[in-house]
Amino acid sequence: MVIIGVGGISSPEDALEKLKAGASLIQVYTGLVYEGPLLVKRINQTLATKRTL
Repeated sequence: MVIIGVGGISSPEDALEKLKAGASLIQVYTGLVYEGPLLVKRINQTLATKRTL
């Protein structure tokens, strides 16, 4: 089953929190509106350094 973490993801820390809670994917729609497209890059960089798979 795929779980999508949504709501309130506006920073890499928010994304990591959703993934640690069990989400397989995250939706950053509102975060993109307020933070811009560089948010995705920041999230990916953080996940590459802080998350172990």
